[in-house]
Amino acid sequence: MKKYLFALSALSAAGLAPAQEVVRIGHVAAMTGPVAHFGKDSENGVRMAIEALNARGATIAGRKVKWVLAPEDDAGEPKQATAAAQKLADAKVNGVIGHETSGTTIPASKIYFDAGIPQITASSTNPAYTKQGFNTTFRVVANDIQLGRALGRYAVKSMAAKRVAVIDDRTAYGQGLVTEFVNGLRQQGVNVVAKEFTNDKATDFSAILTRIRASNPDLVFFGGMNAVAGPMLRQMKQLGLNVKMMGGDGICSDEMHKLSGGTMADGQVVCAEAGGVEAAGKAAMDKFRADYKKRFGIDVQIIAPYSYDATLILAEAMNRAGSAAPAKYLPALAKLRYKGVTGNIAFDPHGDIRDGTITLYTFKGGHRTEIAVTK
Repeated sequence: MKKYLFALSALSAAGLAPAQEVVRIGHVAAMTGPVAHFGKDSENGVRMAIEALNARGATIAGRKVKWVLAPEDDAGEPKQATAAAQKLADAKVNGVIGHETSGTTIPASKIYFDAGIPQITASSTNPAYTKQGFNTTFRVVANDIQLGRALGRYAVKSMAAKRVAVIDDRTAYGQGLVTEFVNGLRQQGVNVVAKEFTNDKATDFSAILTRIRASNPDLVFFGGMNAVAGPMLRQMKQLGLNVKMMGGDGICSDEMHKLSGGTMADGQVVCAEAGGVEAAGKAAMDKFRADYKKRFGIDVQIIAPYSYDATLILAEAMNRAGSAAPAKYLPALAKLRYKGVTGNIAFDPHGDIRDGTITLYTFKGGHRTEIAVTK
């Protein structure tokens, strides 16, 4: 017995004792570029979850685990996204949270599928992502079909919109959102009076806004991100196009006030976030937001609570399967029912969240103000 204990001690001293299991969770989003504020928000949510798992000593089938974040920057660019995805696949991470935008999430998803690595997006909403037939794709927010059509209904029923102009930024996100918004309008018997497009790097919108002004709209819908929507709103005012703007979660943060140069009037912008908690979940979300601010010194943008839940979902699926090996825990992930800070989460056969909520907002005093949570 003494010889056995001595041998174990010698192995440990030599660094040959069994190492603590390390589980690496990849995260990819824009850490640089015009939408980096959303990307950093998403990464912060994952970081909080990793820290929480380590703090409570979260195990897998009773085995001690060291949870590690493996972050990558895709700059919101499809080519960089696939390079980042390949890097994580080659590193054999245990799961991935990301990417941030539909235009990066969709091309990267093929790489994760080929590697057999589960991928959960906390923000990408284009329906095409989960319609590819990949069993590795999951989403914890409502998709553009739900979001766009809800916005279309609200525009007609609550904003009395009758003459609507639409603009998209030619990204997978922007085009998909506009398509479903227009479908939502048509279901209410309203058609668009002008349809224009720009790109996600544009800064001058005078030509398209002049054409839109000629159509005399009472609402402009933009499919894209706030880095473009803010300057566009400022130029709308300069051209005397003083109508309301509507958009999705890409324009749904307090950054809109700053990016518009302070020209955004109270109630002028209405947006929707894919997600949101109903009354019963307010306390948990408020606590998360307070913890986030304490940890990072800034307020939540949009994505952090969803990337936080997505990370904990991966950990829970691994625990239920008794393994961090993707092939072993993937079936458990698909069947998982989980109560997170963003509400109850379960996936349909495509990997979309079941009964996803949508939150409508406007802005008052430059700050986002909730209108309603709907499904």
